[in-house]
Amino acid sequence: MPKYFVFVVLIFAFLACEEKPKAPKGLSNVKGEIITHASGFQIDLGGAFPVVTVFNPWPGAEKPLTYAVIPKDKLATITYPKDAYDAVVVTPIENIVVTSTTHIPALESLGALDKLIGFPDTKYVSSMPARKRIAEGKIKELGNNESLNTEMVLEMQPDAIVGFAIDNQNDNYDLLNKSGIPVLFNGDWTEQTPLGKAEWIKFFGVLLDKQHEADSIFKSIETNYNEIKTLAKDAIEAPTVMSGALYKDVWYLPAGDSWAAQFLSDANATYLWEGSKGTGSLSLSLETVLEKGKNADFWIAPAQFTSYNALSDANTHYKEFQAYENKDIHTFSLTTGPTGGLLYYELGPQRPDMILKDLVRIFHPELLPNYTPYFFRPLQ
Repeated sequence: MPKYFVFVVLIFAFLACEEKPKAPKGLSNVKGEIITHASGFQIDLGGAFPVVTVFNPWPGAEKPLTYAVIPKDKLATITYPKDAYDAVVVTPIENIVVTSTTHIPALESLGALDKLIGFPDTKYVSSMPARKRIAEGKIKELGNNESLNTEMVLEMQPDAIVGFAIDNQNDNYDLLNKSGIPVLFNGDWTEQTPLGKAEWIKFFGVLLDKQHEADSIFKSIETNYNEIKTLAKDAIEAPTVMSGALYKDVWYLPAGDSWAAQFLSDANATYLWEGSKGTGSLSLSLETVLEKGKNADFWIAPAQFTSYNALSDANTHYKEFQAYENKDIHTFSLTTGPTGGLLYYELGPQRPDMILKDLVRIFHPELLPNYTPYFFRPLQ
């Protein structure tokens, strides 16, 4: 099983034990950017310069992190307590390092991909414009997120690093921050609603001084998503759906309060585990899943599997599911970039409207007869 898939499984299992991030009392968006779906950050525009607060930079974070975003032309005319902020960024940013593939679509859609000069594990990047810049040496390979090549980053001297962390053990980031390179943690992956994840484009909008563009892009995504959700309600039936697959002896599938389960609900499908608690993954036995999901109409996202033969070769019991017999299994693992990265994990968080449209087409083909799904494809 690919290392990338194992990492994703572990992340979702970890999140299942975490509560949805909430903004601390006393902090609001009254004076700032209106954040309507994301619960993990706010942008305060009420002072002399924007201040970004990230409430949940990683699951279980003990306190929020605050970042001052100061326009260069104001530096000489204002004073501010540096110790009051976890990082200070001067804009406009000329070059930046990001650390998650989910950050790249935001840069690309905001017309700022040319500012990206470094990324860890570039082999996972699927964006064609980004791959072109990697091939040209304009985006440098920086090792991997767990052991970022700090020497290279110090030599590059980016204006900012947008970090990604699963806990507070971030020695490399701490070193870079103390060396004068501002590190800002992006918690988009901790959001538990599709539109909540997508709204983090506004985080990049304020860093890149492209707030209007970010607002416009998100509004378009939100409108598309809600229109597709409304369309799905016109379906006569809500088919039953199961998901996931075995990893070793454990079947991982989305919990009822998760991002993935929300998609199925909004697509007017009946997810068989929709009543379960948790925002990450459930860990079940094959017997438990077979008992409940044997007669499910559809099987969505069967882990890394891309063909029926691969499923049956891995475990003959997969053949006992009705969705296997009727060839109603759909996967996003067939939609990859040129180096094998999964577009669902890279572009999907920013484009939940596309994911929802795929699912509505699968579950209710009569509603979108001329649409071809982008992320999901029938198992081979």
